[in-house]
Amino acid sequence: MTDGLLSQSFTSAAADTDRSVDPDLVARARAMAAKGTVLLRNENDVLPFTAGTRLALFGRIQKDWIAVGYGSGGDVNPPYVTNLLDSLRESGRVEVDLQLAQQYEAWCEQNPADPGEHWGAWPRHYPEMPLDDDAVREAAGRNEAAVVVIGRAAGEDRDAELAGGSYYLTDAEHALLSQVTGAFDRTVVIVDGGNVIDLSWTENYPLDGVMIAWAGGMEGGRATADVLTGAVEPGGRLTATFARRYQDHPSAGHFGDADVTAYVEDVFVGYRYFETFAPEKVLFPFGSGLGYTRFDIKPTGVHADEGTILVRARVTNTGDRPGDEVVQVYVHKPSGELSQPLRALAAFGRTGELAPGESREMELPIAWADLASYDDAGATGHRSAYVLEAGSYRFHVGHDVRSAHDAGGVDITELRVVQQLEEAAAVDPAHGFERIVLEHDENGDPRIGYAPVPTRTTSLKQRILDRLPEAVDPPVGDEPTFEEVLEGTAGLDDFIATLTPRELADLTYGDVTMDSPLGAAGNAGALGGVSRALRDRGVIPAITTDGPSGIRLSTHASLLPCGTALASTWDPQAVQGLCARHGQEMSRKGSDILLGPGMNIQRDPLCGRNFEYFSEDPLVSGLTGAAQVNGIQSQGLAACPKHFACNNQEFKRSQVDVRVSERALREIYLRGFELMVRESSPWAIMTSYNKINGVWGHYHYDLITSILRGEWGFTGLVMTDWWMRMAQDPDFPALHDSGYRVRAGVDVLMPGSIHSQQPVRDEGVLESHRAQDGLTLGEMQEAARHVLGYLAAVRPQGHRMGRGEREEH
Repeated sequence: MTDGLLSQSFTSAAADTDRSVDPDLVARARAMAAKGTVLLRNENDVLPFTAGTRLALFGRIQKDWIAVGYGSGGDVNPPYVTNLLDSLRESGRVEVDLQLAQQYEAWCEQNPADPGEHWGAWPRHYPEMPLDDDAVREAAGRNEAAVVVIGRAAGEDRDAELAGGSYYLTDAEHALLSQVTGAFDRTVVIVDGGNVIDLSWTENYPLDGVMIAWAGGMEGGRATADVLTGAVEPGGRLTATFARRYQDHPSAGHFGDADVTAYVEDVFVGYRYFETFAPEKVLFPFGSGLGYTRFDIKPTGVHADEGTILVRARVTNTGDRPGDEVVQVYVHKPSGELSQPLRALAAFGRTGELAPGESREMELPIAWADLASYDDAGATGHRSAYVLEAGSYRFHVGHDVRSAHDAGGVDITELRVVQQLEEAAAVDPAHGFERIVLEHDENGDPRIGYAPVPTRTTSLKQRILDRLPEAVDPPVGDEPTFEEVLEGTAGLDDFIATLTPRELADLTYGDVTMDSPLGAAGNAGALGGVSRALRDRGVIPAITTDGPSGIRLSTHASLLPCGTALASTWDPQAVQGLCARHGQEMSRKGSDILLGPGMNIQRDPLCGRNFEYFSEDPLVSGLTGAAQVNGIQSQGLAACPKHFACNNQEFKRSQVDVRVSERALREIYLRGFELMVRESSPWAIMTSYNKINGVWGHYHYDLITSILRGEWGFTGLVMTDWWMRMAQDPDFPALHDSGYRVRAGVDVLMPGSIHSQQPVRDEGVLESHRAQDGLTLGEMQEAARHVLGYLAAVRPQGHRMGRGEREEH
């Protein structure tokens, strides 16, 4: 969302002062924040700190803990937020240096963390308290170890930047690390934040421990204390690669442009690029992370039939503490006509807790269809098809992408066409570019090559005309009410057929403002029964609230671990359990649709909303997203995954044109959405602000109608992000603004107004319908079918918590 002044006012005056939260939800949030914590270095088993260890805490973030990133994905009104200093003292398991703690507390009170005055202008870090060398040396004399805490934040409309205090450390932070490591024999660094930052400095200081405490919500401070003191394991594994330099990322140089971003790396995103072309440039590999015990993962075989590959491994706890391990399976596909990365994640699973010396057999199934590659150029002779090329498919099993061992392979003797599709959302011929492809040098070693990206060859206009939905005829007899549809005494199409063009148009708009009086105070907006005429016919409104890290209302609500923290657990089942309890809180607070999870790929470390997203890998993203949706929807409420698609930068997000090959779009940027739709059947999906190959997401027929609905079978409603760019349909001049949107298959404009400053709705739907060769009745009815179908299936409860009735627009 874009209007920070409006949205911030919702949380400034809470509708009630009830600070109580579900104890089980709190316990699950704390456990998940700890399970998502990633331990990257643990020299001489410095962690966990033993009982009674005397600790000196450095860095103001010990007190000013960063619980979440900025914007709609984090702007929750929690009843409290824990911090590391208080949590360690509360635990009683270690002795925190009192003198140093009091000094930091006094300084933080005198120099409060600046929350930022305007939307998108929040601080990315907080200035550090200066310390002289004598004070640090005196602290070293009183304590056995030091913990230095560094914090970072970014968010909506607030990308990170290549500067100190954002992607890089500040001079003051470097000075603090020099002071502390020079005085203490044992130093542990904790990075508290939601985004990948530069960690090259971890090689320059004598650090015994390095830990990433992803923004863990209101229980994040306690969760980090639990991990440091050994109450729980650091269960997290990286879901994105940490490179030695930002410039080593394949997206560097192709991020942050105001007008155009070409995804030249193509399918070689993140670890797919590094493992293939530049393994030496990786500091911490994808999937890596340490626990407090050790595991041996021994592959025991690969077995395949016509539809499935089964990879087996035996996992043994060889350490002296109980713990669990993440088993990761990577595939190396044969490089034939299509370029393939050296490794791609194919499956993963957690063992569950194993006692020292205990073993467990793991079986990880992989569908052959999920290993297919999309041929967007016809190189295999099958353009616009998912294919399995002939050759050996090798599987590697291990702790992370780098250390995984060869488990065996399966040979395919001839090419298989897994699914023949149609060209969709391809690059405009006027905007072609070159993408990375795999080549080999004279020694057979991989090297980067470039080839022109395939461009569009089909007519979108003709496709649309060929597939216009037919109108439904009115029923014979009395007009049914929507209550009769809900009771099962009338059919949905019979009801839709009796709606006037005005009523059909009303269903394609949300209420004209955020904080709709039809729902609980501070809501993000309402859809469905937003007009008096619709409510008189029994159509109830549904209330949306921002997410996914909590319910953004004026009342207090739980602030949960960020998306990266949840994904770093590599435990979809646990994510689903947490989100089921979250769904119960939604029901209590008056939210029908949570605007989340964030499903976009972490393409570049600087994207401000990476904390909301899960991973640079679509399999991790898809399965984690499905778990979140399944958890929420198990409570009879809706999740609304977003942003469909390619919302991978915040700078000029409603202006930038993402140019990406059809293959990369399908295999990387849409793949997580596809898996999520397949595994969880969400009732709603939200489009993105940006253009995809020249077309804004909310006007993108091929994304919404051809792929999401046509190929994947999605039957829910599609809504826009808040306040969209208005435009005329280039193929159909009679259509403009929301008429263009409805023809694309996007059902609802949210929050229903043209822009954020005035609650004025555009009339593009009716005007486009009344024009010659305009929007058809069948198209309007189709949008109504999606909205009313959702209302009939879920039966929202938010209207009962409304504060008033809005008159006819």
